[in-house]
Amino acid sequence: MKKRSLRDLPPQALDGKRALVRVDFNVPLKNGKVTDDTRLRASLPTIKYLRDKGARVVLLSHLGRPKGGPDPQYSLKQIIPNLEKLLGAPVEFIADPAAGVAATRRLTRGGVALVENTRFWSGEEKNDPELARTFAALGDLYVNDAFGSAHRAHASTEAVARLLKPAVAGFLMEQELQFLGQLLGNPKPPFIAVLGGAKISGKIDVIRSLLPRVDELLIGGAMACTFLAAMGLEVGSSLVEPDRIALAKELLATSGKKLILPRGAVIAPSLERANESKSVPADGIPAGWAVFDIDTTTQHDYRARLLRGKTIFWNGPMGVFETPPFDAGTRAVATALVDAGKKGAVTVVGGGDSVAAVAGMEDRLTHVSTGGGASLEFLEGKELPGVAALENA
Repeated sequence: MKKRSLRDLPPQALDGKRALVRVDFNVPLKNGKVTDDTRLRASLPTIKYLRDKGARVVLLSHLGRPKGGPDPQYSLKQIIPNLEKLLGAPVEFIADPAAGVAATRRLTRGGVALVENTRFWSGEEKNDPELARTFAALGDLYVNDAFGSAHRAHASTEAVARLLKPAVAGFLMEQELQFLGQLLGNPKPPFIAVLGGAKISGKIDVIRSLLPRVDELLIGGAMACTFLAAMGLEVGSSLVEPDRIALAKELLATSGKKLILPRGAVIAPSLERANESKSVPADGIPAGWAVFDIDTTTQHDYRARLLRGKTIFWNGPMGVFETPPFDAGTRAVATALVDAGKKGAVTVVGGGDSVAAVAGMEDRLTHVSTGGGASLEFLEGKELPGVAALENA
């Protein structure tokens, strides 16, 4: 179901109005400083558009997982210097939403205010209607631009959207729904998906949802070891989910030729002994050694398959890419996606580790999702509460 977007609202519906915008400012901090402002920058098109149309912008977000109430280390006040620099404008801080209505009314046209961490109030994660009413009093209309939080039915994502109208998608939310929806709706074939990471268990529903739709599903990361074990191959001391081997056998038996596994692996006695790493074929992993990446043969194989694709989705690294030399497989997939894009393929990347792997390449890919878990749940075909609560187009 297509959702109404910010661009569907006439300019006069924004001028002078208080736009309550749910953003995703759940950014990493170190010593009170933002270490990665990707999510802040992702919100800029929506915020700038509202400011240009004369709206008074009131921002809501969570940060981290504070327990039992306010905690200074999770205060959104810490990100204001970064946000002001990106916007080139001052940002007013509202420490308590219950006492913030007057502050929102004082904002000038184009002014911006940031409300304290929504999770400092216990009703947030309980989707409490009373807290939602408190949030709703801060705005005249509601814009959800936090796709990464849309899979949670929280007061600032779901309940408030039922109270404050119009309730529409921001530009980032719109973009996420457009490109992820394309993967489920009408992807141009060949449709190639790449799934990596540690465990099958977290991606069972994604695999089952994608298999009928894709032409090929390339597997990497430690999750490949569970599939290799299901085939009766030795995987040494690699990370394996014994309780998922039966499932892996079932997927292998029912996927036809769609499920593609690594031809070989880069192995080592342990992560700490990376200097002893070597490449072996998939059926040549010795006892006492563990798989930490796909080998060069697999990199070439996966690249060739990706370059034939017209629609590509990637989630999850091919190995322990934070530790060289086990980053080579993940980097090879990232480069292959960029090169496939040059040939006209729609390339979509989702998931925290995958997003980190394509840092600096974002402008050469069709879409890099900031959604994390929400992206996967969307691709599983699940209804996202924060999206469902928005008005239909």
